[in-house]
Amino acid sequence: MQRHRLARVLFATLTLSSACDAKLDHAVSGSQEAPIARHGEAKSEAKREEYRVAAPTGRRSAEMDQGSGGESYATIVENVFQRTAEDATSTFSIDVDTASYSNVRRFLRDGALPPADAVRIEELVNYFDYDYPQPDGDVPFSVHSEVGPCPWAPGHQLVHIGLAGKQIAAAEVPARNLVFLLDVSGSMNDSDKLPLLQRGLGMLVDTLRPEDRVAIVVYAGASGVVLESTADKAEIMAAMGRLQAGGSTNGGAGIELAYRLAEKSFVPGGINRVVLATDGDFNVGITEQSALVELIEAKRASGVFLSVLGFGSGNLKDSTMEMLADKGNGNYAYIDSIDEARKVLVQEAGSTLVTIAKDVKIQLEFDPARVESYRLVGYENRVLADRDFEDDRKDAGEIGAGHGVTALYEIVPTERAKADTALATVKLRYKQPTGDESRELSTRIAAAGVALPQTSDDYRFAAAVAEFGLLLRDSHHKGEASWAQILELARGALGRDGEGHRAEFVGLVEAAQALAAKRG
Repeated sequence: MQRHRLARVLFATLTLSSACDAKLDHAVSGSQEAPIARHGEAKSEAKREEYRVAAPTGRRSAEMDQGSGGESYATIVENVFQRTAEDATSTFSIDVDTASYSNVRRFLRDGALPPADAVRIEELVNYFDYDYPQPDGDVPFSVHSEVGPCPWAPGHQLVHIGLAGKQIAAAEVPARNLVFLLDVSGSMNDSDKLPLLQRGLGMLVDTLRPEDRVAIVVYAGASGVVLESTADKAEIMAAMGRLQAGGSTNGGAGIELAYRLAEKSFVPGGINRVVLATDGDFNVGITEQSALVELIEAKRASGVFLSVLGFGSGNLKDSTMEMLADKGNGNYAYIDSIDEARKVLVQEAGSTLVTIAKDVKIQLEFDPARVESYRLVGYENRVLADRDFEDDRKDAGEIGAGHGVTALYEIVPTERAKADTALATVKLRYKQPTGDESRELSTRIAAAGVALPQTSDDYRFAAAVAEFGLLLRDSHHKGEASWAQILELARGALGRDGEGHRAEFVGLVEAAQALAAKRG
């Protein structure tokens, strides 16, 4: 009875008002933004107000910029400076999503600056690989820190924190039990949606081993199983090749069915994952959304996680997709090209599918004698109350094998912040992928007296990407940021750019600079 009730609620959650009869090989669509809440509670009522009272950006909100096209983005209220004498502790959840960067790239390649709320600075920074040392022993990730000048704010400094997930050999990757939950609605008919999805998932299928299995569920006017779980690559490819877009949304039955198939083929100790691919065009109301979240949270507790792949433009529901992946202990990536599909689904399949630590939280305690004030750059919807750091019931982000996570704090040092003195203590808590109790690591962050050119390539490049985000957002905290400075920093910090992603970034900065000049 409970399952049928939930199915009815989810049906209402994900369906359009116009119900169309469509054949199974034609299925899915919808429309309307779902709001996304701040990750965790604010630090306190006073701090909640402080985070919200950040000075407004000079650009309109995403809904205003993209209203005619139907795209929606969660509103970002930037973190503000916090006086250390009043509150020396900052706590947040890690974020391994990269969707914002590839979405920003899509806008720039189409000749437009992105809406301010489409720019999540932490996702821009985390799109890139950094040369952090690998962890030792049985710890799943290493912790790296570096302090140097802040390029856009003379007299300020940046605290650069990097985590590197332990890499695992391909032969050690657990068996994969994947269920592709595919949106094949009429809204997915464009060439940058279903056809790109089919090509991208086809590349993932090419990498499957005999022990890996895939099932396919579609949702549209009719929803159902296109393919039962199988290890037969030819059968998987044939089933995907038969998909066509058409019909209206019946997502409630589809998502529950996908989880049911994942549980039916559950691999103990393996990778059990539903991979939702969509333009995010859901009709999710406030009440119904809570039921959807309850389902996803219940299934993640069973060991079945949810990852989300976003496609297309015009009606992209970015806020909904970010929320679903967050609640499902998975990641959210936006696929704007076949190259991005290869990056996410082939080159980074280990980090996106193999979880090595979950509920990873970071807490910094700054020394008021050496840090006057601080500001976390990005991670606005990942801020946690300080008390949540030791609360194992509080959900936080996951880190995958070989994955890197980078966070930046802009700080105002005091006169006593001399080189080699401790500015802050950083603590991390995490759980094993199947564990319920957290483990804790801690290390100290020392001040540094080096000039910007003497910092590492990774430090300067991450700073350039963050500065890029500040300018795209027209941030109140952009200080003396400039396109010229970003280009100088990035060009001088390309490092070992084997895949050319950093060089591509330089081209995107040049495109943004030209568009900003036209806008005036």
